[in-house]
Amino acid sequence: MRTKTLLLAAVLSAAGAATSLAQVYSVNVVGYANVAVTAPFSLIANPLNNTAGNDLDRILPSVPFGTTIYKWDGTTFVSSVNFGSWSPNLTLAPGEGAFINIGANTTLTFVGEVMQGALSNPIPAGLSIRSSQVPQTNTLENLNFPAAFGDTVYFFRGGAYQSSVYFGSFSPPAIPGIGEAFWVNTGAAKAWTRTFNVQ
Repeated sequence: MRTKTLLLAAVLSAAGAATSLAQVYSVNVVGYANVAVTAPFSLIANPLNNTAGNDLDRILPSVPFGTTIYKWDGTTFVSSVNFGSWSPNLTLAPGEGAFINIGANTTLTFVGEVMQGALSNPIPAGLSIRSSQVPQTNTLENLNFPAAFGDTVYFFRGGAYQSSVYFGSFSPPAIPGIGEAFWVNTGAAKAWTRTFNVQ
């Protein structure tokens, strides 16, 4: 009996040691992004995925009273106003974009996970508002944007539009900032696909 007890104690000790030495790594990269917005209007994007949901109450809970978001649905704008909470509580997922109407220049803070792996962002034919699905700034070509000859993107900066047309590359260079959305005008539906990994 004593031999069985000692043997069992040795096995349990070995199992405990193996468990304490095992290391667990998470592939999730969590962080925040500060996005400067210019009053009264800016085109914004949510650069991080909130795993609890990307609705406005979660991703923009502390904006000034009366701030309004305008999302383009393909034919018209749908608006949401913040009066302590957003009504209606629209979503703004990574890869989408919207206008924000805010009373003063400010910095918005987005909190969430960096999207990783094989990513796909649908771009419909005609006009849409899109953004990078990850918090990264670079030329659209380097971000693997699927431009076709004649496609045009429009940035809204400092109260005015700046356009870039694709003729083998965007001219002038199209470089969205982190958390910045832009209009896309294209003749055919496509998907903005890329593989992105932090680790």
